[in-house]
Amino acid sequence: MAKKSHNLINVISLISVVGVGVGAFALIVVLSVFNGFGLVIGKLIHSTTPDLLIEPTQGRWIEIENLPSEGIKNLQGVKAWVEAIEEDALFRFDDKQHIGRLKAVSEAYAATGILDSLLQEGSPELERFGQPYAVAGAGVAWFLGLHPAAEPQFLQIYVIGNQPVNTIGADPGFAMETIPLGGIFTAHQEVDEQWVLVPLHFAQQLIGLEYKINRIEVFADHLKSVDKLQKQIIELLGPEFIVKNQFEQKETIYKILKSEKWAIFIILAFILFMATFNVIGSLTMLIVDKQRDSDTLKKLGASNDLIRKIFLYEGLLISVAGGIIGLILGIFVVWLQQYFGLIRLGDGSGSFVIDAYPVDLQGLDVLLVMTTVLIIGGISSFFTVDRLSRKFKNFQPTN
Repeated sequence: MAKKSHNLINVISLISVVGVGVGAFALIVVLSVFNGFGLVIGKLIHSTTPDLLIEPTQGRWIEIENLPSEGIKNLQGVKAWVEAIEEDALFRFDDKQHIGRLKAVSEAYAATGILDSLLQEGSPELERFGQPYAVAGAGVAWFLGLHPAAEPQFLQIYVIGNQPVNTIGADPGFAMETIPLGGIFTAHQEVDEQWVLVPLHFAQQLIGLEYKINRIEVFADHLKSVDKLQKQIIELLGPEFIVKNQFEQKETIYKILKSEKWAIFIILAFILFMATFNVIGSLTMLIVDKQRDSDTLKKLGASNDLIRKIFLYEGLLISVAGGIIGLILGIFVVWLQQYFGLIRLGDGSGSFVIDAYPVDLQGLDVLLVMTTVLIIGGISSFFTVDRLSRKFKNFQPTN
């Protein structure tokens, strides 16, 4: 009978180790997947978002003459200083139309290399021989049926004008200009379906505001220098301007990613907590089965506290063993996915930005998962031993 009881306890203990291991495995894998998607989204954002964005604190427009442009351009680490305008616009070609964003940039934008890296078709140049050209996002081009061809296609751009009107309270109406299409670029869906890039002077003439812009984009030589540059530019510009880094420009997206990751962590941690009920059951049966052995240890001089610690360490050992096994397997699976892309996205037709689920294993996540396992396992073991010690005399704490 004792042998059957011993075997049953071993089986339950093994199940407990497996349960904790599965929880730890799920935690590290899912957290690594969220980290991977965060990296992918970060790269997509970085491909079209400036390192620093300068906007006026009040109003919409910036007088170029009032800016300490040369002082900022000469700061160490500044790769490009791009004066720009972004406005809602209506784009038309033949009988098709599409609402998006007109982005006008100064000549310094070419130095960033963004259009060269994102170009899908045509030329990245926004001006050739004094003639302005438009470079449209792939989504805009698809909606309008645009494509660079031997014969130039002319895109009509409508924006709200800023020319003075004669009637008080009247709307300024739309201003319209035609510009030939020079190329098509692709970055990610949000940008592809919205942006059309044009030279800055073209947009200023279209809107009717010469020598004015509504944003300045600063690109840094190295990402490590962005924080330092941001502080220096804030000091130069003063309170009249807001200087945002990439996180602040896309704060909502980053916050959603972070909140989703922690929400999943809490759910999986709760599942891990449920798995520790196996540890409680295993400890309970072990304590009941080892009553006679515990009594023998007491007669040999073992204190009640020592016997309690033995069973407490038993529960911790189950949790630690399960956590380590789960982490090792999880890290191995993440490594396989990272280098071999075992789990694919979609049907492999290339309709996604990436072909396989992205993963990124971070040391802090490994530490977090192991700490969570230890805390949950420790609390479960402590309360189990403490509760049962009140029922059996040989576990009563010494006075």
